[in-house]
Amino acid sequence: MKTKAILNDEFCWQAVLERDKDADGQFVFAVLTTGIYCRPSCRARHALRQNVCFYTDAAAAEHAGFRACKRCQPDKADPQQQRIDKVAQACRLLEQERTLTLDELAREVGVSSYHFHRLFKSVTGMTPRAWQQAWRARRLRETLASSESVTGAVLAAGFPASSSYYRQADSTLGMTAKQYRRGGDDLPVRYTLQSCSLGRCLVAASSRGICAVLPGDSDDKLINELEQIFPHAQRERADEAFSQQVAEVIAVLDGKREAFTLPLDIRGTAFQQQVWQALRNIPAGETRSYQQVAESINKPKAVRAVANACAANTLALIVPCHRVVRQSGALSGYRWGEARKALLLQREAKQEN
Repeated sequence: MKTKAILNDEFCWQAVLERDKDADGQFVFAVLTTGIYCRPSCRARHALRQNVCFYTDAAAAEHAGFRACKRCQPDKADPQQQRIDKVAQACRLLEQERTLTLDELAREVGVSSYHFHRLFKSVTGMTPRAWQQAWRARRLRETLASSESVTGAVLAAGFPASSSYYRQADSTLGMTAKQYRRGGDDLPVRYTLQSCSLGRCLVAASSRGICAVLPGDSDDKLINELEQIFPHAQRERADEAFSQQVAEVIAVLDGKREAFTLPLDIRGTAFQQQVWQALRNIPAGETRSYQQVAESINKPKAVRAVANACAANTLALIVPCHRVVRQSGALSGYRWGEARKALLLQREAKQEN
């Protein structure tokens, strides 16, 4: 038998006065003089305290004879939850082989194309097209491992059967589908080793852009780390021209510049890329907790997954996972050592003051 919640009138009234959205779903309040009940966050004019009473939910208020407010609609799902549900429905539609246009997706969820595009990006941090591309990329990686042919895997991942579908798949993987199927054994990765304020640093690039920025203590350990990230690639020391390009990376590592203009080759799942984009939105000199990052991508329960995405980052400072700390503000683990994390945060705090 479900136990009814016991409401604290003082807490409820304060939430109504503040129009606290976080209190929505915890209770509703009813106005005796109008016979209407509302959400705590309702924007309607406040009634006098003596005319207000509280109920655990809409059913209880209606049982007492009150009717739902037409403005805040407390008898329906939470507006934010409704928006999230629409986006979740769109994601399921995108995760299929058939390509849907923006107009088709918007019609399916019952909103205008313009509103849908803004809604989808606000909830997921990605455009519908980017979401589908990320899903196809994950699907392609999975099917390449089990499919009898590369063509079958590419088609099964949802890439359209046209003369350009191989190029689309290759761009998604950062190498040809055949190379990926063989474990990336033909993927060329150039790297160089230089000194910076964090010690030694290995910077690597594929044909698509910078794919690894790894600070460390010794060249041998950094090369081993690169081998673990790209175990089957053709790794080779870069020429002098590339080493000169790396000056921009070193300037970022040394705190001499914040902006980064070189092309990046960011490899990860749709969720990881969503987290990494959220990290890149954290201003220098500020920090966020893992919980705050999870909430910023509208996945408040994915705290552990956010931590795992931070740990999977291979682009030190470019994707600033050092700006994520524990809820208490204490430093947590860092792929390249907590001492480096503390140094980076102290340096950024000084630069912003």
